[in-house]
Amino acid sequence: MVEKRFADSPGKIGDFDLPVTREQALAQLDDFVSERLPLFGTYQDAMRSGEPFLFHSVLSGPLNLHRLRPLEVVEAALRNESAPLNALEGFTRQIIGWREFVRGIYWQRMPHYAEENALDADLPMPRFYWTGHTDMRCLADAIGHTIDHAYAHHIERLMVLGLFALLLGVRPYDVHRWHMSMFWDAIDWVSLPNTLGMSQHGDGGIVGTKPYAASGNYINRMSDHCRHCRFDPKLSVGEDACPFTTLYWNFLDKHRRRFASNVRMKNQYSNLARKDGAELRAIRRQAATIVESVT
Repeated sequence: MVEKRFADSPGKIGDFDLPVTREQALAQLDDFVSERLPLFGTYQDAMRSGEPFLFHSVLSGPLNLHRLRPLEVVEAALRNESAPLNALEGFTRQIIGWREFVRGIYWQRMPHYAEENALDADLPMPRFYWTGHTDMRCLADAIGHTIDHAYAHHIERLMVLGLFALLLGVRPYDVHRWHMSMFWDAIDWVSLPNTLGMSQHGDGGIVGTKPYAASGNYINRMSDHCRHCRFDPKLSVGEDACPFTTLYWNFLDKHRRRFASNVRMKNQYSNLARKDGAELRAIRRQAATIVESVT
């Protein structure tokens, strides 16, 4: 039915393997706890080309669609005596810490929360977010995972997909709507605080006291994408400049009045202050070209 009625919609279902029953969800939980949990803490923020899952649980779908209960997931993890503290703490914090926190934000702040746009971002989602057709390897890989699996792990969502939209200046609610369209684990109360709040800083600091703004150098440290990409994460101007790096400096410059006094961004603005007027003007021009090319 889906193939017939929604043939032109994003996504692929030829290799459908989602856990849609209670029994399948429990099997996936057991697989994660025994096979991947011990190394989750070490590699939870890592990205690798062509690896959509790595050591992640991929349990957000069964949890959000009520195939699993949060308590039983935590208890199953704690029963693995071979899992080190960094794995157990990191995973448990996502379930009973962050997940409950964003639920509280949603029920406390809605319905007006959905209208928040503290940075006055006004661009639509880039067209390639629906296809993955871009020369930026990190984005092509993360969008490809999303199309193939209706899933990308949390660092891909925050520090690749969300980061580019933030630096570009996409309307926060549009990012949320794209997220709801593309991920099988996306339901409104989970998605909205994570996209509009944490990822896009659209709420002005309710979820996080600083925006998750970073240059291409962050992606280079956390992944192998940059070594296979035609863009250089160290460059902000020129044909080989990484769009993330260009837009990062442009973002800091554009929002200087709002964030320069934020103590958590002191180092970032100290680095921005080292750039002279000519370099900043070149960055602004290149950022404008990037915006025009992707929207």
